[in-house]
Amino acid sequence: MNTLPPNEHDEQSEDHFDHERLGIEFVVEDVDFELADAEELTSWIERIAKVHEHEIVHLTYIFCSDEYLHKVNVEYLDHDTYTDVITFDNADDADIIEGDIFISVERIRENAQTHGVTFRDELHRVMIHGVLHLLGYADKDLLSQTAMRKKEDDCLSLRTF
Repeated sequence: MNTLPPNEHDEQSEDHFDHERLGIEFVVEDVDFELADAEELTSWIERIAKVHEHEIVHLTYIFCSDEYLHKVNVEYLDHDTYTDVITFDNADDADIIEGDIFISVERIRENAQTHGVTFRDELHRVMIHGVLHLLGYADKDLLSQTAMRKKEDDCLSLRTF
């Protein structure tokens, strides 16, 4: 997990938040995308956090293009690769979630086709993948990747919509 400079996509400074509960927000940058089921997704993500004994203070999902996410990857992580999701943990306390999750809508579409799943299921998997990182789960080696995939499946099974 990495730390992004104070919310560049947000006009307020990090100091302004001061752990004020702002919840979950969804932002779209440079891509034609509309999120379906935002209220249901919010409830589901909050349930996952609660099961893990975490409170969501401020979580922002930024849905973007491949190029936008590639630029973030190069600029902040020094990785010159395309990816589907990048998570930045901005929390100071271990039991809260405060962060930004960038998701390439184009990469989700391609992954869904490649894996033979619906766009909706792949999107939800990647959305919860970012949350799992904020909860402390890693996926750097094969063993942790397998555990992460199982945890994603467990979380997806808790959807009620």
